[in-house]
Amino acid sequence: MENSVYLCLIQRLKSMESANNIEDKDKGQRMTQGYEETFHTDLHQYLMELNLVDAHFPDAPDLEALWPKIGESYMPDGVREFNSYPTVALGWIMYIGMAVAKYWDEDWELYSKVENLYKYLRDRIDFDHLDDYVAEKVLLLDGNGVEKLRRVISECASRLNNRLMHLGVQPGSEEAFRAFIAALHEMYRMGVAVELKTLGYHMVKMS
Repeated sequence: MENSVYLCLIQRLKSMESANNIEDKDKGQRMTQGYEETFHTDLHQYLMELNLVDAHFPDAPDLEALWPKIGESYMPDGVREFNSYPTVALGWIMYIGMAVAKYWDEDWELYSKVENLYKYLRDRIDFDHLDDYVAEKVLLLDGNGVEKLRRVISECASRLNNRLMHLGVQPGSEEAFRAFIAALHEMYRMGVAVELKTLGYHMVKMS
């Protein structure tokens, strides 16, 4: 979709969600949640097959609470890249999820004070090289680790892009926009989950 279309939809959705039309707001939220559930199932299964996440998905309220601000800040960059580089637009947000999980484990008292962790990370270098910065400077991966992570995130992004292309929604529509938001959110959540398991947090269902 064109950036101008996305920007118009952003303004429209914000006005809808601030309005008193509870029915429209609830309908939109259900739509987004439905897309998230679809994307989540596919990505979760794929990452479980690689033993990168546990069957019981992690509950990380501190990191989930960051999503609205991170997602809104990421949107202009993601929209700009999506037409030409859809897997970059979808993939880079998974790196962000991994980075914030690492910060949460490392020194959350410090990093929780950062106003906007997405902008903080992006402005350390630039959007185009954000993947390498996170992998090398935040996650401290060696060359093999960087390449392995790149392959995993690229596959996740490709799977989601394929699903987006086959949803059958009208490009530029509210449905398409909400599907894109849902895809970004799930990639962020997968990044958090992968990094938490890497750090040794194993999730088990309470009896």
